[in-house]
Amino acid sequence: MKPFFFLFSCLFSMTTFAQNTVLPLWPNDIPNSIKTDEKEEVVSADIVRIAKVQVPQIEVYLPAKKIATGQAVLIFPGGGYGILAYDWEGTDFAKFLNGKGIAGIVVKYRLPNSKSVTEKHKVPLQDAQRAIRTVRSKAGEWNIDPHNIGIIGFSAGGHLASTLGTHYNEVVYAKQDDIDQLSARPDFMTLAYPVITLGEPNTHGGSRKNLLGENPTQQMVDHFSNELQVTTDTPPTFLLHASDDKAVPVENSLLFYTALVKNQVPTEMHIYPTGGHGFALGLQEAHLASWTEQWVGWLTNVKK
Repeated sequence: MKPFFFLFSCLFSMTTFAQNTVLPLWPNDIPNSIKTDEKEEVVSADIVRIAKVQVPQIEVYLPAKKIATGQAVLIFPGGGYGILAYDWEGTDFAKFLNGKGIAGIVVKYRLPNSKSVTEKHKVPLQDAQRAIRTVRSKAGEWNIDPHNIGIIGFSAGGHLASTLGTHYNEVVYAKQDDIDQLSARPDFMTLAYPVITLGEPNTHGGSRKNLLGENPTQQMVDHFSNELQVTTDTPPTFLLHASDDKAVPVENSLLFYTALVKNQVPTEMHIYPTGGHGFALGLQEAHLASWTEQWVGWLTNVKK
């Protein structure tokens, strides 16, 4: 009897944990997509890197209902618009959120350096808008407050998140269904060591080249330099960066913070003296590890 009870208990425990759900963003036609022989690439070494995304999707991690706060955060991993650091800045963070009662949704967005896309500069924003609209459409089913859905982006994922936060009303694809009637505006925004500007001298060259090509017009550079796109309707924002970031200069966060303050958008910024680039949860350094707790505190008080 005891072995049977132990087995039953284990099985029951396993079923009570939230399971991740993978959902394609575009059940019909994927906009700006063309058929090629290109295949998605997944390399698992120190971290999981995904390149040449062909089918954009969201991977949904829901907390146990007992501790669910109703908040949800869409997660945009970084990778210079060339790859996605999918676990390091994606699924690992979603699991952290679940422990705080927050739904974590990892967005596997298309990358502009893929030969399977046209109008390359549009495709990340298309997937980002569709992703947040999809989450809103599932709010009731997933025990989420549709008015408490935010975003976080790391590095180039921070550029995409800040693009969504400042270009949420921009029409970048034709409506396909009722989901596209919903708002794409995040209720709050978090940017971790983000690429913000595509202008010199503070941009990240690789991200700019992958998104806009070798010789973009000044109009395109300005359009995707998100410190120039902040308005009074930009969502409340939490920023973090390290002063010694050699990949994405800290000036990116400073530029965005200045624009937010100028437009009276509620904002909080944490600048660390050291930490470099790509520290994610910050667990490798004691002085960085506290940022997530400070952020969770901000989330509970953020004014949307």
